[in-house]
Amino acid sequence: QAQLAESGGGVVQAGGSLSLSCGASGFFSVINDMGWYRQAPGKQRELVAVISRGGRTNYTDSVKGRFTISRDITLNKVFLQMNSLRPEDTAVYYCHANVGYDVVYLEAWGQGTLVTVSS
Repeated sequence: QAQLAESGGGVVQAGGSLSLSCGASGFFSVINDMGWYRQAPGKQRELVAVISRGGRTNYTDSVKGRFTISRDITLNKVFLQMNSLRPEDTAVYYCHANVGYDVVYLEAWGQGTLVTVSS
């Protein structure tokens, strides 16, 4: 099965930038949508951004204009560029992918990477 591994989290001051990346490895046929979710302390996990195999993107309203999702199809990687970070962006960020195994599609999750934005 596919394994997802994130990197790039850390601590940044408000107004700063961070870049996250996530790569998929293992045995699979194809990866369709890839995306990023986040979970802040005491809150439910929420979708941050998603990108289709064809490059269509969708963002949660709170990050529009500040975050950019992109992917490299050939390398099975997805990226999240986060600019103008705010303290409320503090959360564990999880990579997510819709992975195909012949005719079956399963969700895959990364282990999460912590992003802390200080005020």
